[in-house]
Amino acid sequence: MTSAEALLSKCSTLRATKQVHAHIYKTGLHTHPLIFGKLLLHCAISISDALHYARRLFLHFPNPDTFMYNTLIRGLAESQSPLHCIHPFIQMLRSTLLPDSFSFAFALKGVANCCNLRAGIQLHSQALCHGFNTHVFVGTTLISMYAECGTSDSARKVFEEMPEPNVVTWNAVVTAAFRCGDVEGARDAFRRMPIRNLTSWNLLLAGYAKAGRLELARRVFNEMPMKDDVSWSTMIVGFAHNGSFDDAFGFFREFLCVGIRPNEVSLTGVLSACAQAGAFDFGKILHGFIERAGFFYIASVNNALIDAYSKCGNVAMARLVFQNMPVTRSTVSWTSMIAGLAMHGHGEEAIQLFHEMEEAGVRPDGVTFISLLYACSHSGMVEQGWAYFSKMKNMYGIEPAIEHYGCMVDLYGRAAKLRKAYDFVCQMPVSPNAIIWRTLLGACSIHGDIELAELVKARLAEMDPNNSGDHVLLSNVYATAGKWKDVVSIRRTMSEQSMKKTPGWSMIEIDKVIYGFVAGEKPNEVTEEAHNKLREIMLRLRAEVGYAPQVRSVLHDIEEEEKEDSVSKHSEKLAAAFGIAKLPKGRILRIVKNLRVCGDCHTVMKLISKVYQVEIIVRDRSRFHSFKDGFCSCRDYW
Repeated sequence: MTSAEALLSKCSTLRATKQVHAHIYKTGLHTHPLIFGKLLLHCAISISDALHYARRLFLHFPNPDTFMYNTLIRGLAESQSPLHCIHPFIQMLRSTLLPDSFSFAFALKGVANCCNLRAGIQLHSQALCHGFNTHVFVGTTLISMYAECGTSDSARKVFEEMPEPNVVTWNAVVTAAFRCGDVEGARDAFRRMPIRNLTSWNLLLAGYAKAGRLELARRVFNEMPMKDDVSWSTMIVGFAHNGSFDDAFGFFREFLCVGIRPNEVSLTGVLSACAQAGAFDFGKILHGFIERAGFFYIASVNNALIDAYSKCGNVAMARLVFQNMPVTRSTVSWTSMIAGLAMHGHGEEAIQLFHEMEEAGVRPDGVTFISLLYACSHSGMVEQGWAYFSKMKNMYGIEPAIEHYGCMVDLYGRAAKLRKAYDFVCQMPVSPNAIIWRTLLGACSIHGDIELAELVKARLAEMDPNNSGDHVLLSNVYATAGKWKDVVSIRRTMSEQSMKKTPGWSMIEIDKVIYGFVAGEKPNEVTEEAHNKLREIMLRLRAEVGYAPQVRSVLHDIEEEEKEDSVSKHSEKLAAAFGIAKLPKGRILRIVKNLRVCGDCHTVMKLISKVYQVEIIVRDRSRFHSFKDGFCSCRDYW
């Protein structure tokens, strides 16, 4: 290794690389193909923000060789504009050089990354012209490209025409089938494989988990001749993403028992499960394990801890992790903490942290501004929200994405500025999607604007006519206004079109076990205990603080007694009752709900916190509510 190569290997920034480049130029090595090729590779691949410099270097080299072309094709294929990799590939074809297998593999990867089928077919034709139709490496990449573009038939045809596919090719076929949603095809390909390696088993495992076929994944996992950390991580992450949190925790415990050291993926996966389920106690145990095992020096694990504590309702612990990070805080770290403060309604603290982020020289990205706008929205800070929306584009050059526009609509909607929200949507430079209109319809439902709700629902009917949630939101508006004929009409339409309302569920962690409750579910030992305790709680609330059910939350034209019974069975009430029955006095009740907490449940939680002297933290679809001594952290602004 020359001194120039040794220096390059130590460069981690573009500035340092430029200094080495100057040294190479002064010593006359800039025309040496091997040295120049290493410099180009370093800029195109090793440094994240140096691809533009690599392109300039390439243009100034008089006769680039195949390796240099492949390096640039690879760098562009892995960039945010992957289709640009086609340009050096075409330039290479026009030169006296011939592309090799790496040229096609890198170019096909770029096409796959942007799902451009037309360009992929053209590359396939060029591969045939250059005699690579039987090349295993190119054929395997072609299979992956067609799968990414959603054309399973073409992927299968490429495979069938390959004379001697190896195990990597067979693995690509299994992956291609899963990618195209063909679970049975993937299973069939796996069964026909002449040789399977551990990667083959892990691919089948991951495919089943991603498709939500958890029992098949469990069966495959039990049948595997050997398992590695990837196998275990796949089960943990797969079950967590599909809502089977107790199973995810169980796999993690078993993972530790068999003596395999966890990795970054398994730890972030199980912390994600804690975040989704609100499993605070299990999260604390994981935190202790992470510190003892020395994983605290992994940035992504710290970021996952911040997210888990925030979503489990303990933003103070999240802040502690953030402040004590032993590694450099990345944009993700700052953004995670801002998001945590935002979801708890600490808008001013979130803004202050954003200013600290700027002062620390960390550049915010689009996700940071989504969290910041979310903070302004949930704290009612309309003017500040608009100021940051403008700052994002004018100061940081970040073009607003549809999510940023959605945040602004939510900001105006929560502040009851519905007409301003509607005008904002109509003036958007990009076409509003269904989520934008649905956000506005939700605001109309909260504030009871029938006229605007009907207008917005008409727009949604054109875009997504069979969405049950939209019908429910409009039904809510009519029910709140007492327009029961319109409610009946919407419910009849939903019934005729077989639309089903998303059932409300709530979860609570008791002794590191997650218990779930769904309104109207079949009775069992747990739900019976919850219902019995809830009846006792309701009687006490009526007797001691004069509680009366807010039956307007029940959106059907039925008798008052039936409405009261319906309201009393909401899942978050059952979860709270079960928590009071099972948890020792003084423990915080932490509840996660998939839908927005209704007005009656919000009142009941405040009263329970006062009468039973217990703190209740509820995370609903919209935000956190911390109930204590008869008050809520959201100050009834939810």
